[in-house]
Amino acid sequence: MQPVARSGAGIITMGRFETHTAMHRRLLLTHTAAGALALLAGCASAQSGYTISMQQMQQALAERFPRSYPLGGLLDLQLQAPRLALLPERDQVNAVFDLAATGALLARRHTGVFDVDFALRYEPTDRSIRAYRLHVNALRLDGLKPQASELLQRYGQQLAEQSLREVVLHQLRDKDLAPIAAMGLQPESISVTPRGLLVRFGPRPLS
Repeated sequence: MQPVARSGAGIITMGRFETHTAMHRRLLLTHTAAGALALLAGCASAQSGYTISMQQMQQALAERFPRSYPLGGLLDLQLQAPRLALLPERDQVNAVFDLAATGALLARRHTGVFDVDFALRYEPTDRSIRAYRLHVNALRLDGLKPQASELLQRYGQQLAEQSLREVVLHQLRDKDLAPIAAMGLQPESISVTPRGLLVRFGPRPLS
């Protein structure tokens, strides 16, 4: 016969009480271990940073293209999703678009390329990585007449602003940042490396 513990609420067997206590301890240890692992993961992420691959950026841009851009009511440009290249020596990314042009100034459809370099910044309001500081390297359409070519060059920077400025190249998820935020850190800088974008973390300002 098992010993019992008596109370005003009734009779509880000691065996069941001990089993319940052991289960509670195991559950507590499990939660503690999970918390410790999350903290360790956060520490590792904070030290090594968060890497965004070229493939992730290409996929994000592919969802936004192809797109059309009218220029001055005389030309209409259709841009395909760009091919990206990392420029770690300049801490920038290069984007080359295939494009086609039609419109009142053109007797036929012309094709060409649009070549742009840009830097990156972090936007905390939606946890996104965005393109900014755009520089047009080239905007070329094969076989254009001088008048149409001059108009095209005049709108090159505007086209870059419309197609890439503030475009979201990647968006961090809550679960990516939760361990970092628990340590009082936030994204601080973005570097372009041969492997992709490296997001590093720094102290979050006290509110």
